[in-house]
Amino acid sequence: MYKHDLVYLTEDASHDAAIEHINEEAFGPGRFTRAAARIREQGPHDLSLSFICTDNGETIASVRMTPVLAGTVKGHLLGPLAVRPSHKNQGIGRELVRIAVEAARRKGSEAVILVGDPPYYGPLGFEKVAYNALSFPGPVDPGRVLVVPIAEGVHERLKGIIAWHG
Repeated sequence: MYKHDLVYLTEDASHDAAIEHINEEAFGPGRFTRAAARIREQGPHDLSLSFICTDNGETIASVRMTPVLAGTVKGHLLGPLAVRPSHKNQGIGRELVRIAVEAARRKGSEAVILVGDPPYYGPLGFEKVAYNALSFPGPVDPGRVLVVPIAEGVHERLKGIIAWHG
C-alpha cells in the first residue's frame, strides 16, 4: 500500500511550473476563457493566501487567491483549485480551501468568493450569492457564484462589478 506524505505549504514562485501543469491537466486550454480567469488576468494573485500540497516533495495540488472588489466588498476570489488525478477524492482540495479561507480571515478579507459547484463548496462554508448580484467580465452561471461571508453585511454589499483590486 502506498503511503502519502502530504505537506501543505504557502505558494512561492518556484511552484509556478508545477501549478501551471496541474491547472492544464485539470481544466484544459479553455480555462483562460472563463470569467474568473479574466479577473485573474487583471492583476497578480496573493502569494501569502495561495497554497500548494506536496506528496513526497512533488507538488500535487494548488489553490490561489486573488484580491477583488466585489460591489463594495474587499475580498478574495478563490481559484483555480486543482488536484492531480492521482490524488483526487482524498480531501486534499477541501483542506486547501479550508487553509486558504482561514488565511484570508486572518488577513482581514471581508469575503472569499468563487464560481463553483454548490454541492462541493457548500459543506465548506460557501453560500450562494444573490442571483445576478455580481457582474463578471464574461459569462458566468449566477447559480454557481458562491461566497464565504467573513465580515458583517457581506451579502447586502455584494452588488455590482467584481474586479481585481490591488
